[in-house]
Amino acid sequence: MKIKLATLVFLALPLSACVEKTSAPSGQPAIGSSSDLSAFQGARAGQAEIGIQNLGYELIRTEGLTQYWFNRSTGACAELTIGDGRYQSVTMLPAGDC
Repeated sequence: MKIKLATLVFLALPLSACVEKTSAPSGQPAIGSSSDLSAFQGARAGQAEIGIQNLGYELIRTEGLTQYWFNRSTGACAELTIGDGRYQSVTMLPAGDC
């Protein structure tokens, strides 16, 4: 059974449209990257700080229950808000926000 090249191209074309591009806005890490802190949402704040520091982040400032963490080597910035002793929200921000 012979398959023509044109048939293969026609069959493969729809698959190329399925590739999902995940690019983050400039200055923000891509979700799921090693610089993304979204996985810490819901974690106990006191215990998670060591993990955040191990990823190269340092606490830059706090505003009430909100902490701003910055990773100098990647330029990533994260805003973490604490509630009931846990990180209730984690938002990756542009580096300039830290």
